Amino acid sequence: MIRPATPLDAAAIAAIYNAAVRETTAIWNTTEVDAADRADWIAARAASGLPVLVFEAAGAVLGYATYGPFRPQDGFCATVEHSVYLAAEARGAGRGAALMAALIAHARGAGVHVMVAAIDASNAPSMRLHERLGFAQVGVMPQVGQKFGRWLDLALLQLVLDERPQP
Repeated sequence: MIRPATPLDAAAIAAIYNAAVRETTAIWNTTEVDAADRADWIAARAASGLPVLVFEAAGAVLGYATYGPFRPQDGFCATVEHSVYLAAEARGAGRGAALMAALIAHARGAGVHVMVAAIDASNAPSMRLHERLGFAQVGVMPQVGQKFGRWLDLALLQLVLDERPQP
């Protein structure tokens, strides 16, 4: 089941986030968060009209997805950047695609024109997921990040959500 996150999901979201911080280059942060931080984050996103969706199965939150402003300038108001994360045991079973489909539908309903993904260029599973969903790679920024003692390349992908000829 995919549904909006509530404060009761904060601990599970923090656990998924922290595992990505510790074990992957999907998140280029090194600082972990706690449930209180994620509860505040969920509340702040809701207050701004931004979604946080969770994938729940058998009462457990297995993943989450969200989007927010791509850049702060007014000219980017119809473009968002998104994030999608799954617990390690939940990967490879279509849950990420299901979360993304729900997030894309939400964005379309909110009048978003373009959704951007910024992905570690070596993250082949995430790159494949996004390409299967129709995202097109539009650039790679070599060595703009670092984690685990190495430089990371950032791949930028985008999905145009509607065919409006003008904003």
